[in-house]
Amino acid sequence: MFMTKNVLKNLMTKYATRLYPFKKRETFKDVKGELKIEMEKCILCGVCKMRCPSQCITVDKQAKTWGVDPFSCVYCGICVDACPVKCLYQEGLYRAPLAEKDMILHIQEAAPAP
Repeated sequence: MFMTKNVLKNLMTKYATRLYPFKKRETFKDVKGELKIEMEKCILCGVCKMRCPSQCITVDKQAKTWGVDPFSCVYCGICVDACPVKCLYQEGLYRAPLAEKDMILHIQEAAPAP
């Protein structure tokens, strides 16, 4: 009998949690989100790679590529602070889930126009 009282009480009250895909919570102020780069400003110096504590950044000067492994990144922001030309920044949102083929993000510098 005591269970019937709890069932009726729970049916009459609102949800204790948010219905996630339909109701999303706003991000907190100054949240450190997904790591982004402005490749046209990047000089491929490699300082971000050297300062990264989780070693998730790869820089290849010969191929002119910059890459980050989002699953290794701890979103600390040390690489953003260390960048001498300030081409790295963190968006205030977390990254969306990636497909299996996109596990590591590689960004290549655009070739100059002839």
